[in-house]
Amino acid sequence: MSHYWNKSCKLITICLITFTSVMTVSYFQSRVNSSRPRPTVEFCKGIPTHESITPLKNNKTFIIAAYFDDRENEKKTRVIGITHHKDVKQLYCKFCCPSNDTIQISEAKIDVHSDRFGFPYGTFDLLCLEPKDCNPNFVTIHVSPGDTADQLPQFEIKNREAKDPLVEFTVCISTMFARYDNVLQFLQSVEMYKILGVGKVVIYKNSCSPLMEKVLNFYIAEGTVEVIPWPVDSYLKVSSHWRYSDDAKDLGYYGQITALNDCIYRNMHKSKYVLLNDIDEIILPVKDQNWNILMQNLQKQNPKSGVFIIENHIFPKTIFTPIDPVNISSWSAVPGINILEHVVREPPKPNTFNPTKMIVDPRKVIQTSVHSVLKAYGGSVYVSDKVALVYHCRDPLQPSLPRSALINDITLWRYNKSLVENVNKVIQQITL
Repeated sequence: MSHYWNKSCKLITICLITFTSVMTVSYFQSRVNSSRPRPTVEFCKGIPTHESITPLKNNKTFIIAAYFDDRENEKKTRVIGITHHKDVKQLYCKFCCPSNDTIQISEAKIDVHSDRFGFPYGTFDLLCLEPKDCNPNFVTIHVSPGDTADQLPQFEIKNREAKDPLVEFTVCISTMFARYDNVLQFLQSVEMYKILGVGKVVIYKNSCSPLMEKVLNFYIAEGTVEVIPWPVDSYLKVSSHWRYSDDAKDLGYYGQITALNDCIYRNMHKSKYVLLNDIDEIILPVKDQNWNILMQNLQKQNPKSGVFIIENHIFPKTIFTPIDPVNISSWSAVPGINILEHVVREPPKPNTFNPTKMIVDPRKVIQTSVHSVLKAYGGSVYVSDKVALVYHCRDPLQPSLPRSALINDITLWRYNKSLVENVNKVIQQITL
């Protein structure tokens, strides 16, 4: 009898130990799970978007990106987008606050940019104050404060952590469209940017030729170029002109102004300076060897300014100046313009606005247009064309001028040796 009793006691003891162990493991596992924060996306229930253009439900408002902005001593989320200037509705930002498991709502201030050149759609900012007890990483945009976020796109709030700039100069190119295929001029421009001091070239690309795509992929792999997909024509009727009277569509120049504003905020803490120009333009120092020396001098003379405006000068692609063909024999197989052959420029057209492009400190810009900033902290400086100019190789604006009326300007030739060597290396590596 005692034999069976002892056996039963052992069995009961084993069961108790096993049960206790299972409960202990379960308890500690539950403690770990409860202390582990829930994934932000799951908690907020929005649909994360990684698109460069995201339509809202009304299909008249398109969101590009959201950025943290605390430059006015208050925490704000600035959302950059495109909207119809007459159909601006009240919108709300819903912030996900995972630290206290709450969703908090902020009514958005809508700021439509003043420059849209007559087109019905233009750039706008949504400005939402962030809750004081919340450092949100995501935001959803709502038409009504009572909307559910379950099926709405959710935007990451970028620039949450300000860091020292990674590069000195970033060039923002907007926009590449119409199956762009001016490959040789693109190669020369990028290699000139590198000689002058660029760290990154950001391109908002709508479309380009297969050969141009090959060149872009080379520069992406090299780390020089960042491409932002820009399918704006999937949502709106876009014009390849800058003015509504030239082409009555929804949005001008493939959304150029929106892309420029996004590029400034995208690089606000990545780059000390941002250059805003087109791909057929080079901001060219006249006195200084590179952008670094140029900006040191300009900033020293204008310490409170963050916007430097530089005159555009047309170098007609129809007027040729012979150059030594020995080292550029491989260039004949590459489609596009050879800028080294075009070193005469048109004089400024009398009584006509001369377009400009800019070098800016992105941390001092609030809103920009194409040729000037709309809102900024600090002043703007007009740079003399004896200090720097925009080399713009394109169709002439004054085609009837005789060559004797044009101005010889071989500033570009200072860089001939380096430019030719660098372009040749790229052509060989890509096997164009």
